[in-house]
Amino acid sequence: MIGAHALFKQVRESVITSQANTMSNIENDHRIDYLEFPATDLAATKQFYTQAFGWTFQDYGPDYMSFHDGRLGGGFFTVETIQHGGPLVVLYAADLEAQEALIRAAGGEIVKAAFDFPGGRRFHFTDPNGHELAVWSEAVPS
Repeated sequence: MIGAHALFKQVRESVITSQANTMSNIENDHRIDYLEFPATDLAATKQFYTQAFGWTFQDYGPDYMSFHDGRLGGGFFTVETIQHGGPLVVLYAADLEAQEALIRAAGGEIVKAAFDFPGGRRFHFTDPNGHELAVWSEAVPS
């Protein structure tokens, strides 16, 4: 059986080689790419972050809005009450299936199987501490 470090190096080299001559987000591989925060009042949240930090927003219906802070993007989703546990950190992976294998090999547990969303696919996992994170990738052209 291949070790986790060797598997990581093999996947990374494969991704770099296969995408060397294409436009991609390879420079963002394994970096935090998107953050989602619960919010009880989207209008007040938008007003605060616009005024305090100059973030820009895009509304996606009554229960979700995305933000851009000038470097990193994220979103706010409506909840009735805020529960402790923090935001959902969403990381980017050039190869979603390979990243899932790496997470499993490292001891992570997949808690939400990969699913499609407009523009890509993602899955959720928990780390050894029980923190839930997600990993996404662009949709594979058909």
